Amino acid sequence: MLVRGRVQALGIEVMTDIVPPSWARALDPVLSTEQSRQLNAWLADQENEGRIIYPPHGQRLNALALTPLEEVKVVILGQDPYHGPGQAHGLAFSVPEGVKLPPSLRNIYKELASDLDIAPPTTGDLSHWARQGVLLLNNTLTVEAAKAGSHARRGWDAITDACVNAVAAREQPSVFILWGSHAQQKARWIPELGAGSRHLVIESPHPSPLSAHRGFFGSRPFSRANAFLREQGRQPIDW
Repeated sequence: MLVRGRVQALGIEVMTDIVPPSWARALDPVLSTEQSRQLNAWLADQENEGRIIYPPHGQRLNALALTPLEEVKVVILGQDPYHGPGQAHGLAFSVPEGVKLPPSLRNIYKELASDLDIAPPTTGDLSHWARQGVLLLNNTLTVEAAKAGSHARRGWDAITDACVNAVAAREQPSVFILWGSHAQQKARWIPELGAGSRHLVIESPHPSPLSAHRGFFGSRPFSRANAFLREQGRQPIDW
């Protein structure tokens, strides 16, 4: 993904994930910066020291791989990957088939059921959302096992900022669902906010059990997103 010179010198291929072609033009400028080179070297050092990093290789860019830039309809922003074994697979709020639903995802499903009057899914794998154009992007794309937030402020922000900006810069109207203050900081990369914006921004508290009752429940993000997409002549999401 990033620059591999330092990684090869250590005999470890840390960043084996490759930026999908549809995102390369938007991300190449930031991936060539010294900050990104430092991120790559730091990740190499972490794994060389034996630290366990999630998601595993080949899954760190799943959000970009499953949702090409030209197909994005909705952006849902998370903070960083789940830090428990087997949970993170490169999609914000999602866990692989068969993994117990994390509390935030259970609350997302509760709101989904209330909003659209559908039964909550039994799987936590949100790949079917991603394949329909829902970019499930974490702000930080890696984390050390059992240490939430451990890779924050290491350089991922610039890369994920560029992803949000690339979606917002397109002519196609899209929906940005920002849950919690951390995600809402990304709004600065969405131009023309307000009455004249071609995009819809939906903000509410985070679905975490600590904050969901402060306004996440009842916010109806799924029906609002689909109503907007229909108005813009875009296919709604089969949530």
